[in-house]
Amino acid sequence: MSRAIRIHETGGADVMRLEDVEVAPPGEGEVQVRHTAIGLNFIDVYDRSGLYPQKALPAGLGREAAGVITAIGKKVRGFRMGDRVAYVSSPGAYAELRNVAAAVVVKIPTGVSDEQAAVLMLKGGTACYLLRHTYRVKRGDVIVVHAAAGGVGSLLAQWGRKLGALVIGVVGSVEKAALAKKNGCKHVLVRGRDDVPAAVKKITKGLGAHVVYDGVGKDTFIESLDCLRRRGLLASFGNASGPVAPFSPAELAKRGSLSSRARR
Repeated sequence: MSRAIRIHETGGADVMRLEDVEVAPPGEGEVQVRHTAIGLNFIDVYDRSGLYPQKALPAGLGREAAGVITAIGKKVRGFRMGDRVAYVSSPGAYAELRNVAAAVVVKIPTGVSDEQAAVLMLKGGTACYLLRHTYRVKRGDVIVVHAAAGGVGSLLAQWGRKLGALVIGVVGSVEKAALAKKNGCKHVLVRGRDDVPAAVKKITKGLGAHVVYDGVGKDTFIESLDCLRRRGLLASFGNASGPVAPFSPAELAKRGSLSSRARR
């Protein structure tokens, strides 16, 4: 038996219920993990609200966690009882105990705490995908990071700086600006105070950014396009302010043959 937070309908935070759930022995290819730390992500809000539909209700919430293996299913190799592990999977991590496919589980290295592992799996994987695959950042690139004081934004800023990029962070308040600066942003802009596209163009001597990483969505989409240089790339990977409305490809062409990639 495990306590778990589940939803029986989509909606606000009030639809979440703490329930007792029966957990079967792990199936073939699965391990059972007793959680010691659980990651919280904005995508959990999308799962709860219905923006990202669940396969069926009732359903769990939470995509990532860390813990200890307490049981091992058939045909699982490379893990033992008691191993410290972390994972990213389908919703259901808001629970004491859970069965997870062994294919998505990794061992936690010595020196990394359970708490660190639980919050770095999804955010770290997202940052890696954006910086090394969506657009392969290189030394001398100019990158704009929205929500630069947030979870993914903090990693994008730190990693981007290590790669040799000039990082321009965008935050929602003056208080967050100091954290973004500490995380590696050379310049920090505050939405509502600064004209973000104009500031980016000024910093880059009129050229604009090579890539903009935008996890905010609806409220910043056009602003992000206006920050880019000719043939620049907008990587839209979140909907914190709501989903981006349909737009004409002409919006990309008239700003200089831009491109946009969405990760949902």
